[in-house]
Amino acid sequence: MFSYIKGTLAEVLEDMIVVEAGSIGWNIHVPLSVLERLPSVGEKVRVYTSFQVREDAMTLYGFLGRQDLQMFRMLLGVNGVGPKAALGILSTMRTEDLKMAVISEDAKSIARAPGIGPKTAQRVILDLKDRIKMEDLLPGGWSGAEAAPGMAPPAAAADGAAKEAVEALVALGYSLSEASKAVRQTPLEEKMTAEAILKASLKYLVS
Repeated sequence: MFSYIKGTLAEVLEDMIVVEAGSIGWNIHVPLSVLERLPSVGEKVRVYTSFQVREDAMTLYGFLGRQDLQMFRMLLGVNGVGPKAALGILSTMRTEDLKMAVISEDAKSIARAPGIGPKTAQRVILDLKDRIKMEDLLPGGWSGAEAAPGMAPPAAAADGAAKEAVEALVALGYSLSEASKAVRQTPLEEKMTAEAILKASLKYLVS
């Protein structure tokens, strides 16, 4: 029904924001990851929304990026995961971390979300694993995504070297999740070699 709502951030509550747009204050439920990245009250904000209708309520859920909204909708497709549980997962984990957890079958990380037990976490992995490409976890897969705070997207020419660095870290015994996150934390420059990226990533891992 709504693609996004753009307006003035009027209020920030515990798990919800109010965006004033078109002389209407829209209540939008958001994960904690959104609350941490909001502009100041009174400033403009664009929130990508999912409108959920139930017998007893009509609710808007919102995110600052399309990738987060897409992941929310994917989670809703998992049997036993409703909007509240999906929001809880995305409050505990950023979208890219959740993708890593799914690919690496890290059910423990997913089960840390409120209301998500081990069985539900395993179901999330089983249902989403075929929908998330391995390439999404490598730096080249993030070049078009919104960068999370503290994480720089790679320069296009460094994609190949970054992937080689991830593969080298995995060969050294790190998990794909750890290796991908370490490389993603490394500010990549266009002419960086795989060796340079590997060294920088290792500094992050041992720090």
